Amino acid sequence: MASNRNDPLRKFVYRGDPLAEPPPPELAVIFSQHRGEPDALITALEEIQRHYGYLGQSHLQYLSRELGFPLARIYGVVTFYNLFRLDPPGKHQIRVCRGTACHVNQSAQILAYLEQKLGVSVGETTPDGAVTLQTVACVGACSLAPVLVVDDETYGRMSADEAWQTLVALAAEEVNA
Repeated sequence: MASNRNDPLRKFVYRGDPLAEPPPPELAVIFSQHRGEPDALITALEEIQRHYGYLGQSHLQYLSRELGFPLARIYGVVTFYNLFRLDPPGKHQIRVCRGTACHVNQSAQILAYLEQKLGVSVGETTPDGAVTLQTVACVGACSLAPVLVVDDETYGRMSADEAWQTLVALAAEEVNA
């Protein structure tokens, strides 16, 4: 009898435990540094995210298994702190400052304009994976308000159109590189 991919019982076929294997070597190194430390959860999460750029489901499952933290506690921590990401980030991180000085100087308009032009909302990544749009509470460059941070470079005294032109220039640099 030929296998039928549309067979409704196919979804009940046991496909093995994806975590039956040991964790990838880079995760194993992180875990070995924190084994037996009851307060190492946030540090381990930070290190995993620093390595991968985000916290994938399997990363968190391995963390739970290897260090003995309940998975519910891990997800509680990850979803409580906004510094953790559960999805892969875009190639470029675009952060619009929403601190008081930036807010007073129209950062909301910059954010709305970028959302409209990029076709994504805050916290989302463009479908091509090029850009993740984020907000930050304060960049600490209030004298330059409103501020846009592209990857690790800070741009001050921005307008909505200047913010967009900054991203257009970034894309042009990549094409020419």
